[in-house]
Amino acid sequence: MNVVVVNDFGHVEGGASHVALSSAIGLATRGHRVTLLCAVGPIMSELKDSNVRVVCTQQYDIAHDRNRLRASLQGVWNIKAAWTMGNILRPLDTGQTIVHLHGWTKSLSSSVVREAVVRGFKVICTLHDYFTACPTGGFFHHPSKKICTLTPLSAACIRSACDRRGYLQKLWRVGRQIVQQRWGLVPGGIRNFICISQFSRSILNPFLPTGSNVYWNSNVISLRKSEPVQVDRNDYFVMVGRLTAGKGPDIFAQAAAMLGCQAIFVGDGEFRDEIERACPTAKITGWCSTTEVVGYLRKARVLVFPSLWYEAQPLVVLEAAALGVAAIVSDTSAARDTVVDGKTGFWFRSGDHHDLSKKMAMFEDRDLAKRLGLAAYEHYWSEPSDLEAHLRRLEDIYARVMRS
Repeated sequence: MNVVVVNDFGHVEGGASHVALSSAIGLATRGHRVTLLCAVGPIMSELKDSNVRVVCTQQYDIAHDRNRLRASLQGVWNIKAAWTMGNILRPLDTGQTIVHLHGWTKSLSSSVVREAVVRGFKVICTLHDYFTACPTGGFFHHPSKKICTLTPLSAACIRSACDRRGYLQKLWRVGRQIVQQRWGLVPGGIRNFICISQFSRSILNPFLPTGSNVYWNSNVISLRKSEPVQVDRNDYFVMVGRLTAGKGPDIFAQAAAMLGCQAIFVGDGEFRDEIERACPTAKITGWCSTTEVVGYLRKARVLVFPSLWYEAQPLVVLEAAALGVAAIVSDTSAARDTVVDGKTGFWFRSGDHHDLSKKMAMFEDRDLAKRLGLAAYEHYWSEPSDLEAHLRRLEDIYARVMRS
């Protein structure tokens, strides 16, 4: 089978890129003819050493392009990427080829999707986020730090100053969304989707084309099975992620200050100063490598995931469970799909630092922390989200798509 993987980045920039690139390499190892179309380098060494054919347009991530006019135009409709996609697809047989979309909103644009759809190729899109429906990709009102319930592209939506970069940025995103829907054929021209959590599927279902085929495949984590962490010997309450409004780090900081516990924030972002004011004893590590993140998880008594927005499938909750670390997660995020409330961790009322503090206080009982950690470990490894399982499910989905 020919598989054309579409992802903005040729290196691991986030969870979606990790899944896109690791699955591309894995599919090539299993004998498929895999081409990766990306826009932003550098190309990671694992790709260079694989059988994946990499075609990179050598363009900027639009958020970091100093030429803002070029970034604005490219983000709406990337002509170079569309031309490159056409060249990739031209010699391929539509009956033996899958075009798999992972990420296109940060550089490639929906122009590449149109190329595949109008040429008659089977296209499948993994719903790593909410950009197929929401102009800002998260159904989140940043100034108020609340989930947005407005209908995307409605008059109320267009008027809403929800974007964290300001209203002009919101208007640009609205324009891009209109172009994406009408000319980029996203999601209207796509009939096959992969959801990564039942939570995100429930949010996006109303916005997918009637009659769509929606499959499930969990994201990939790369941890191998080892002995579970002895969390009852650990003292740290750990959060991993960007320190931005939507991730709720201030909620964790306030709860940690109330409890007087040892809190570690693994990451960095614009809320660093606010965290330091709310919880002066907290440790903020700054950005860490994957190995360092795992090291901090191994020191955790519990993972705290206070995200205020929906998320799609937070990898760090799976990684913690794979190590034997339970999690406390907000009840309005997709993280709750992977936590059995009261058995492998707890849910808390989103945005409520008092309720979070109560849930955190329960982990002062070291026996409870150990019991929940072991339950999380067993729950994860009963159906692991490793690469081999992901690839088997992916090949089955591809076969079903080709028959449909």
